[in-house]
This record gives sequence, C-alpha cells and structure tokens, in this order.
Amino acid sequence: MAFDHSKFLARFVEEAREHCSRISDGLLNLENSPGDTEIVNGLFRSAHTIKGSSRMMKLSGVTELAHKMEDVLDAVRGGKIHMAASVSDALFRGADALLAMLERITAGDTSGEAPEALCAELARAAAVPATGEMPEALAVPVVSDIPDKSDPVVTPAVSAPAEPARLPMAAKGNQVDYLRINAVKIDDLIRLMGEIVSEQGRFRRHIGRLSEIENVSARHLRAVAGKLTAGDTEYQSLIEAGAALQLSLRQSVRALSDASLMQDHLVGDLQETSLRMRMQPLSTVFDPLRRTVRDLAHEQGKDIDFVVEGGDTELDRKIIDRIGDSLMHMIRNSLDHGVENAEERGAARKPLKGTINLSACYDSGCVTISLSDDGRGLSVDKIRDKALAKRLFEADTLAGMSRAEITDLIFMPGFSTSPIITDLSGRGVGMDVVRKSIVDELKGTIIIETREGEGTTFLLRLPLNLAVFPLFLVSTGGKICALPATALVEMLSVQRREIIEIVNKRAIRLREQIIPVENLAALLKLTTEAPAGAGEALIVIIRDGEEKLGLEVAEIIGREEMVVKPLPLHLQSLRMVSGVTIGEQDSIINVLHVPELIRQAREIAEPGRLRPAVKEEHAATVLVVDDSINTREIEKSILEAYGYTVITAEDGEEAFKKTRETLYDLVITDVEMPRLDGFSLTKRLRDDERYRHVPIIIVTSLEKDEDKKRGISVGANAYIVKGAFDQSNLIDTVRSLIG
Repeated sequence: MAFDHSKFLARFVEEAREHCSRISDGLLNLENSPGDTEIVNGLFRSAHTIKGSSRMMKLSGVTELAHKMEDVLDAVRGGKIHMAASVSDALFRGADALLAMLERITAGDTSGEAPEALCAELARAAAVPATGEMPEALAVPVVSDIPDKSDPVVTPAVSAPAEPARLPMAAKGNQVDYLRINAVKIDDLIRLMGEIVSEQGRFRRHIGRLSEIENVSARHLRAVAGKLTAGDTEYQSLIEAGAALQLSLRQSVRALSDASLMQDHLVGDLQETSLRMRMQPLSTVFDPLRRTVRDLAHEQGKDIDFVVEGGDTELDRKIIDRIGDSLMHMIRNSLDHGVENAEERGAARKPLKGTINLSACYDSGCVTISLSDDGRGLSVDKIRDKALAKRLFEADTLAGMSRAEITDLIFMPGFSTSPIITDLSGRGVGMDVVRKSIVDELKGTIIIETREGEGTTFLLRLPLNLAVFPLFLVSTGGKICALPATALVEMLSVQRREIIEIVNKRAIRLREQIIPVENLAALLKLTTEAPAGAGEALIVIIRDGEEKLGLEVAEIIGREEMVVKPLPLHLQSLRMVSGVTIGEQDSIINVLHVPELIRQAREIAEPGRLRPAVKEEHAATVLVVDDSINTREIEKSILEAYGYTVITAEDGEEAFKKTRETLYDLVITDVEMPRLDGFSLTKRLRDDERYRHVPIIIVTSLEKDEDKKRGISVGANAYIVKGAFDQSNLIDTVRSLIG
C-alpha cells in the first residue's frame, strides 16, 4: 500500500516550526555567548532534523534549504569558519525562509523551491575558510550520535517534537501523554465554567438571604412566645409547631451552607483547572520579540541590550494573543523615540549600548508587564508643543494641564512626538491602539513612569484571564455598580472633616499626595443625598495612567469574579459603561469604565477646561511645490479627491512669493528645484512667524539618512521618499498633520 504523506504533514509542520524557533533563539543567544558549544550543537541538530524529516515528506525545497544551513553550522562547529555577523544574518534569513515555506505548505502548496540566492549565499558562507587560528572556545566538538534521518525508513515517526538535546530514556511510568484538542472546544468549556462560577456566586448570596430570613423568623417566634402567659394553652400548640418549622428551616439553611462551602471548593478547583488549560507562558510572545528588537536596532544603527525576564509568568492565551501588537508598538516607540543613538548617549555620558527591559510578574491576582528603556524619557514640553501645533487644545488649556494629563496625550489618535514623519515612524499610529486594546478591551490599566533624560517605563496591569473578571461591587445612589479590580488602588474610610476643599474641588491627603474626590452617584447622575457634616465616608481610589481619583460610595459590597458581557450594539455609545454582568435576582450590574469616570470628574470640577480647540470648518488649503508638472498634477489630483483646496508652484522662489500673500494650512515641497530648493524654502518659512507652526512635507527622491537629518534640521514635519510614494502614504501623512 502506498504511503500517505498527508497524514503526517501537520505534525511535520508543527515540529519544523519549533525547530525554526529554536534556531532563531539559539542565534540570538549565540550573539551574547559566542563561545557556547552547546548552542552551536543545538542549532546543528535543529537544522539536521528539519532536513531529515522534510526528506521523508518529499519536500525537496525545505530539504535543500535546511541542508545548506546544516552545512554552515557544521562548518562553524568544526572550526572551519567563524560565526561572523554576516553568517548569523544568513542563518536568520534561512530560518525566516523556512517559516515562509512552512506557511505555504500549510496552505496546500508542497512544491515550493528553496530561495536560490539564499542557498547560494549559505553555500559560500560554508565554504569560506576561517582566517587565522580558530579560538579554542569556538572549536565546537562534532556530535556524532545523531542518526541521519535521510536513511530509508518504513514509516515516519509520529513522536512528540524533538527536544533540543538528547535526553536519557524516561521510564514509562513518567511518560507524559498529549492529546490535541481544538481550541474552540476549550474556549467553550471555559465559557461554561465562567457561567458556573457566576452562578455559584449568586447561589451563595441566595443562601445568605435565606439565613437572614431564618434569623428574623427566630426572633419573631421568640417575641411572640414571650408575650404569651403560661396560661395561654390554646396557642401553645401553634408555638410548638412554629418552633419545629423554625428548627427545620435552620437545619436546611445549615445544610445548604455546608453544601455551598463544598461547592465553593469544587467550583474553585474547576475554575483553576479549566483556566490552566488555556494558560500559556508569556515567553510565547516575549521570545519572538528578541529577534524583532535585534532587526529594528540594526535598521536604525543602534546597539541595544534587550533583557527579558518573567517569561514563565502565565496568562490566558486569549490575552496573550491580543497583547503582541501592543508590545510591538511600545517597543518600536522605545527604539524610535526613547533610546538615543551612540553619539547622543556619549554626549549625555550614558553607556553607548542602550537597554530595553521587558519583564512580567504576578501582582495581587493580576499580571503586571513592565517595558522600560534608559533613553531620553518623555518631554512634557515637547508633548505640549506638539499638541499646540496639532491644535488639539488651546494654549491656555495646555498651560493649565497637570503633568499626568500632558503625558496621557501620547495615547490620542495620530499623536507623535517624533520630530519628523518618515516611512518608519512618526505617524502617531500605535499608542492609541495600545490604550484601546489594554484598557478598553482587556479591562487593564497602563501607567507611565518617566524622567526626562533617564528613561521611560510602561506598566501594563492585566487580568489573569478573560473568562471571569475580578470586580469590586459597590453601592451608590441606590444602585449596585462594578469596578474592575485592575483599576483599583485601595479602599479606605475617612472622616468627612478630612475631605478638604481646593478651589472648586474636593480632595483628600493620602501619604503626601492630594487625590481629588467625587461622589460616584453624582458622576453617574443618580439620586444623591446631601452628605452629613460629620461621620465617615467610604472612598474607593481608582487609577488611570498617572491620574488617581477617589470615589465616594455608600457601601463596598465585596470582590467577585464574574462573567462580563459586552454592551449590545445600540448601547455601545455609553462611554461610562464598558460591559455588564448579572447580579442577584438576575439584575443587571453595570461595569464602569474607569478612564471615562476620571474624565467626567475633571469636567465636573472644571467645566470645559479640557475642551478641544475649536477648528474652523473650511477646506484646508495646500501649497504643492515641484518643478515637475506631472508630479504637481498627481499630488494635486490626489489631494483634491479628498476635499483639500490645492494651489501649485513650480519652484521654491514662486512658492515663497505666494506664501507672502496667503497663509496656507500645509506646504508640500520637492527638494531639487531651480532658483530655490526645498530645504532652503523650508528654512525661510520657519524663519517667518506666520509659518512657524504650519506643517511642511518634503517629497523627494533623496533617501539618504543625511538628507532626512537635514530635513529635520530645517524644520520639516514629514519626509516622503518618492520611491515609496503612493496615494495612501501621502493622504495618511496629510491627515496626521492637519486632519
């Protein structure tokens, strides 16, 4: 009977992907430990395994590429060549090419050929002799106990993925078995578990009410019995019957309480076991970032030490799948705007090699992920100037903002502190996505800690899972509401006389910090009672970024883990509510959105203070400058199609004359033009007070770094290379600058 390769194709692809990941990780580790012979041997084993397995699966393209990589690694471990940067880069590209081929195989294309140029490069790398004597530490001993998987076999192995090193044979009693289950089935199981946990909470509250009824009935029965005299024999039988019923009720309540305690243990074990099935270590998202940081740092000519800690901290897979893009945006932000280049770091007397730290740890029933760099930090003045240039707020409004309010502006859509927009950075796309994902969707929090000139730290606080959320239930204005536990700082009781008045705001002093206080019922526009002049007030302190707010509530009911349902489509405009959960007697409890609570508190304290700047409703006028009539007309047609009014000029001199007569909203200019080039035009405009803050875009064929640096120095806001020019690129840049 013919051998059916398709039955084992999925297993091969999974195993090969793991080996590609090991190759990438091993190459990164080898850069930090160039003399580690075990790493080189592990790399060789992975390439060798891919080669042998793919040969059995008749995947000639994968076999050829893996064979070339194996030859290079064999030459390294045999001392024939050094693991130079060029060799390492070629092997990285080989791992990437293998992954791309595996993706095509998964899609059904098993006939892909190995990249010819890459195979030739690897062959040359393996053939180049090492110059000079090989250091003894790099003379990697050849591992001779690896079986050649290209030998004839009867049927392919269907074992678990190979380990990076040969391990002694385990006893059968210690063997770990694995069962593949569709992730959708696990998600359904965990969803059902979440509902059971919520129902158990409601059951517990029902028993509590039943216990109160039993206590009230006992008191009532004693009161009635106390009023009867010894001679009232006609009611004695009723009293005895009532006592028997009350005893039966007490016994039933105790039995239910005992059963509830046992169910609490069982449901708790069910919850823990179920959630553990979907928990994954953060290393699954942390480790691939090491390669990304390396490549981005090389692109920008920066030397970065990327330190990763806490990768064994586990989170719900659903959360891990959704934080990868956020972490990528934040790391790119640190590389682009945070860590300086070697020249700047030397001038600031910092180590020439920058450092980015990524770590994770458990924190009070949540997980905190920290991303920090030792770069230039966030400049409050630069953020304020950028907000003014983009007309986000009026100058007097920005002047009155606190440091925390200014820092939070980086999360606004389209906001960027980059001095210039290029094809790599500065468009302001990223941090607003991070906030939406972490805060709005995952019910987490983001805290920024920064010191100008020293670095920035982003702290992401996330729930452990998405099946059930930890919530604190509070009562206010006769309603029960819920607050995400991730946003709570602490709860306290204070004397009302300790609540102070500062201008038109109420606040409390807490550990040398002034925290504003608002009545939660007032924020929610519920019925409120005038607070008594004396007595105690219950305060719940919440946090969004660097801002804290104290919420005065009537009662703190307690902490519950509950299933949170999203709002239906017709209610998603309610910014104060992020979701709902089910309480006692099937009542609906609103889960409050902390950032909106804090925004509403600011609005109550100072109405209109943070109102955005009023923008005049008119079509923005753009001046397009280029000596090529074809280029001018292309740019003009694109801009006019999106509603902009466009005026053209054929060189810098004509453009400068037109700017004397008209104040344009935006200037787009070429560089190489007769009479007055684009750099000189930009400098002249920046010397004019009227054009000090008018955005200027340079569109040119000059793509060298020194040209881009000159664009920054003369004051351009964006630099677009004509080779990368397209309609969306231009429009996105224009919208980022003037809307």
